[in-house]
Amino acid sequence: MDGAGAGRSSVVTGVVPYTLLAVLAVVTVAVRRSFGQSPVPELVLCALAAAWILGVYTLRPGWRSSPRVMTVFCAVLLGIFAVLVARAPWFGFFSPAAYVFAFRVLPWPGRQAGVAAVAIVAGTAQAYAVDRSTAVGLLTYAAVLAANVIPMCSFAWFARRGELRNEERMRALDEARDANRRLRAASAENAALQEQLVAQARAAGVHDERQRMAREIHDTLAQGLTGIISQLRAAEHAGDDPAEWRRHVAVATGLARESLSEARRSVHALRPEPLRTARLGEALAGVAGRWSALHAIPVRVTTTGTARPLRPEAEVALLRAAQEALANVAKHARATRVGVTLSYLDQEVALDVRDDGGGFDPARLGPRATGPGFGLVAMRQRIEGLAGTLQVESEPGTGTGISARVPAARAGSSG
Repeated sequence: MDGAGAGRSSVVTGVVPYTLLAVLAVVTVAVRRSFGQSPVPELVLCALAAAWILGVYTLRPGWRSSPRVMTVFCAVLLGIFAVLVARAPWFGFFSPAAYVFAFRVLPWPGRQAGVAAVAIVAGTAQAYAVDRSTAVGLLTYAAVLAANVIPMCSFAWFARRGELRNEERMRALDEARDANRRLRAASAENAALQEQLVAQARAAGVHDERQRMAREIHDTLAQGLTGIISQLRAAEHAGDDPAEWRRHVAVATGLARESLSEARRSVHALRPEPLRTARLGEALAGVAGRWSALHAIPVRVTTTGTARPLRPEAEVALLRAAQEALANVAKHARATRVGVTLSYLDQEVALDVRDDGGGFDPARLGPRATGPGFGLVAMRQRIEGLAGTLQVESEPGTGTGISARVPAARAGSSG
């Protein structure tokens, strides 16, 4: 009940009963004295009703929430009301106050019985002059009672239906408020989660880019600088042979230019120079030829199967794998010959690099790094990033074999 409704209810139950009792007491005094009768019994009953309302209802607002107390309150008040009507019919005018109490304080379904009881007392007051000793009088009395009981009980039933609908609406509103609160909480949680996912994606992107740059620097600058240092050291040892000195310096200069060009392409995520002008097999042959001329180790490059274009990232990964494998041969293997095989299979493309060098024990390098240094780790990251596999087979004294395999998705395909 809103504030205005509560105020009106307080006025009705706090003022109307006392006003009606006071007016009816005055009427009783006037009527009784006109007939030479004593009004004391009715006045005592009026005072008792007022005291009962005052003591149990008006001065005890906390008791109004107790169904048991309010049931006793209404029963006693209705009893006093019935006695007053039996003594003087004009006390039927107290029925509005009695109805108000029955509607306001009695719980359902006791409210229906209370309303019916008030209606019977009010009807009895209205039919006070009816002779109930005859059948016609009894029928008339019953009709008067029905005329009071049926409408008032029907009104009470419809009022109860309205209360139930209001309660359902209030429950629905409460559920809607709870749902809105949960929705707001979920929205806030989703927003926080989205921010977290964006931050994680940003961090993952930064991490991936760092890894890409690390691999590119290793595959271009690091290998190029290693070759330059080797050539400059060889030039230092050339002694008094100007031709040999110039040859090593020229090779070092060429490696510097090539490393600079590859570094620029790595920064801009461009394809390596060998793949810009040739297919993968030809690019591998060119890389192997330059490596063989630089290190004076013969390399045999073989291509099997039907050559076909691959995704750019797959070709780059295989080319970088070949470069890293050859770089490891130059640094660690002490090999006399190397074989590079590119195989176009039905579902994948395989690159195998084998040498007859000293070999090593892959178990010493841990579960993730299967070769010396960062190079094989970067190689594995490239290949596995394309749903491929990388295997290293080596034993001390038996050489090393590196096999990289990637799915044979064609260039331009999404798979």
